[in-house]
Amino acid sequence: MADLNKFYIGGEWVAPAAPRTVPVVNPATEETLYEVALGTAADVDAAVAAARAAWPAYAETSREERLALFTRIMEIFAKRLREIGAAVSDEMGAPLTFAERAQAGAGLGHFISTQEVLKTYPFEERIGSAMVVREPIGVAGQITPWNWPMNQIACKVAPALAAGCTMVLKPSEYTPRSALLVAEILHEAGVPPGVFNLVNGDGPDVGAALSAHPDLDMISFTGSTRAGIDVAIRAAPTVKRVTQELGGKSANIILEDANFEKAIAGGARHCFGNSGQSCNAPTRMLVPAARMDEAASIAACVADGLRVGDPRAKETDLGPVVNRTQWEKIQRLIDSGVAEGATLAAGGPGRPQGLNKGFYVRPTVFANVTPEMTIAREEIFGPVLSIIAYKDEDDAVRIANDTPYGLAGYVSSGDIERARRVARRIRAGNVNLNSAMNERRAPFGGMKQSGNGREWGRFGLEEYLEVKAISGCGE
Repeated sequence: MADLNKFYIGGEWVAPAAPRTVPVVNPATEETLYEVALGTAADVDAAVAAARAAWPAYAETSREERLALFTRIMEIFAKRLREIGAAVSDEMGAPLTFAERAQAGAGLGHFISTQEVLKTYPFEERIGSAMVVREPIGVAGQITPWNWPMNQIACKVAPALAAGCTMVLKPSEYTPRSALLVAEILHEAGVPPGVFNLVNGDGPDVGAALSAHPDLDMISFTGSTRAGIDVAIRAAPTVKRVTQELGGKSANIILEDANFEKAIAGGARHCFGNSGQSCNAPTRMLVPAARMDEAASIAACVADGLRVGDPRAKETDLGPVVNRTQWEKIQRLIDSGVAEGATLAAGGPGRPQGLNKGFYVRPTVFANVTPEMTIAREEIFGPVLSIIAYKDEDDAVRIANDTPYGLAGYVSSGDIERARRVARRIRAGNVNLNSAMNERRAPFGGMKQSGNGREWGRFGLEEYLEVKAISGCGE
């Protein structure tokens, strides 16, 4: 069984090299759930050594062996969805039903879609007289965030397993229990010792040691752009592959021919989902200047109708944000919106009425936001929507692209061909049309300061593969 005071290394639960713990706080109650061990560079060394020792044998396993392993993992994962959901809800505050269905469900979904890719993926192909082979890159370091813990763990672990890589995972210290449950699942499924290893810890100690480790062949990181830059700098001297999914400030362009009320309401709900704690949240809503007041009224109605409260209550739409630091940052940014002259259409500073404890944020809508305002430029990572006016289509595209980020974009139009044309002009790795959901088989990742590389489907698998040409094989 998983032990909060131990790490999973070489197929066993191992005591840390040095006794050090940190409290994990329930954001809904502000009370400590439990203490979890924090690792050091010595623990990273042990985990990497176990992964390195396991790699030659695991890299030689067949497609059929890995497919069978995936089947076992998925069967066990499915039986523990509710347990995983409860852990996620307790640790980062997502409503329980949402945590079970969307958070835990996303993790299982990535194993399912990766197995489908593995069934037919062409690891070898002939090009003239050469045989081009795709081989596992080796030992991977993986650093995942707290906001979608199961999604991010699964979309790194699943393709690594499918490719034939071994790995060391450092999950967020804010959501350790859900990650330890993954270690339990993989252990029960029969993942060979050393193939998957887990060391809990913080960024400055475990994350930094993992990024710089000379025996890793790649590092896959999801988190803030600031932290991603540090990871890349530490990884550079060993020239390891670095793939990153970083911050975002995604624009949602509502064209004048869209179903306006549906597009505004849907965009607002998407922005507020997961308490705004999604890197691809459509936080900048761009609307025709003449319809600013109408858009603000619709979005405010959505915000005012959301039930914020106890994640365990069935009627709850939004839980708290993850911790006090995040809550205080969001409050500062809401205050900046008021101070810089944006129109507060809904929400505002402080906790929702009747909630005097917990890191709860009022779903907030700002209208008449200008592109240079702080709330239009900084990633807030909370339930705060900024509505910005545009003059015409070209102006909308210009505003959408006027950001250092490029993770996602959104376009709503009554003409799907027009929506596609606008989507092609947006500098982002993902663009969703008319409230479409992300396709799990399609690539997910960003441009500019939102990162590099791609996850999900075959694109995620290929990040864990090296390409080798063997020439002279005959025609």
